[in-house]
Amino acid sequence: MRRLKQNKISLKLSHQKADWLLILLVLGLTVFGLIMIANASVVEAYRDFGDKLYYFKLQLQWAGLGLIGFILASFFNYRRLKSLAVPLLIVSLISLGLVLVPGLGTKIMGAQRWLAIGAFRFQPAELAKLAFVFYLAAFMSQKKSPWPFLILLTLLIGLVILEPDLGTAVIIAATGLVVYFASGAPLLWLGLLGILGFLSGLGLIFSSPYRKERVLTFLDPSRDPLGASYHIRQILLALGSGGLFGLGLGQSRQKYEYLPAAATDSIFAIMAEEIGFIGALVIIFVFLLLIWRGFKIAKEAPDKFGTLLATGIISWIGFQTLINLSAIVALVPLTGVPLPFISYGGSSLILIMTASGILVNISKQKVVEK
Repeated sequence: MRRLKQNKISLKLSHQKADWLLILLVLGLTVFGLIMIANASVVEAYRDFGDKLYYFKLQLQWAGLGLIGFILASFFNYRRLKSLAVPLLIVSLISLGLVLVPGLGTKIMGAQRWLAIGAFRFQPAELAKLAFVFYLAAFMSQKKSPWPFLILLTLLIGLVILEPDLGTAVIIAATGLVVYFASGAPLLWLGLLGILGFLSGLGLIFSSPYRKERVLTFLDPSRDPLGASYHIRQILLALGSGGLFGLGLGQSRQKYEYLPAAATDSIFAIMAEEIGFIGALVIIFVFLLLIWRGFKIAKEAPDKFGTLLATGIISWIGFQTLINLSAIVALVPLTGVPLPFISYGGSSLILIMTASGILVNISKQKVVEK
């Protein structure tokens, strides 16, 4: 905004209607996700619980809570959230530490990423994404010193990798770099951090047998077809079976216990199988439209905190979408990253919908040219 003033462009603060396109995109993706979960999870739900709609009913509850968060956040002035940045960050760091404590953290398929609170399982890494964005937006709107940013980033990534969850660590790191860049940080620092992050990622991959195996499978999907490469081969079969227009909603074959994680990380493969290449392109276009609206809101925000907060939220959603879709179409090794708004999972859905509500609130207070 300072640059616009220097160019003598007349500005005014506009308290107008919310960004209804953003609202429709968020709600549309959430409803479509519910439909796909009801469809993709029927076999697993009936096998484990005797109820074909078990996972759909749970996701419907999470969507209801997410909708409440979305509505409240869209009406609550985002500037007041600045005071919550430090407490929220402390809570997320403590919860990330607790999830690693035996007896407190819940281990599923070799990963200890959940805290069990009664019958409810909560994933602290999802809260960490939002807390990190809040803190960075509040801190970078006043200072640009790289050292607190680097210390916090290293601490968060270290805790997440111990779970282990490299995909989420990449999302947090990439989002942090984008917010750091948007704050006006020197490009030299950004480049050095990017190189350091890339080298650290390579070190983590080749120091872990299961991550190394995933990379080798990515490079050669034909190796070990019934073992390491089974998952990606079933994904590619689902994508290829869909053809141009798909088999039709409810007609997936891969959901019959062929494709692992059919309702969570791999749900896009089921979607592509049923709605085809054209339908998958439409979904990708909707995500691109959502990301564009988010950055547009960031550009028109009335203050630096709003700009950085909107940038962080939409970068988080964008990177998570990119990593999930890239893994599904075999552009990167498989990771356990859910597709925003669509994959099964309460923690992810509630927090992403709440974060989207904050975007809506920022859009109501945009700066426009006269």
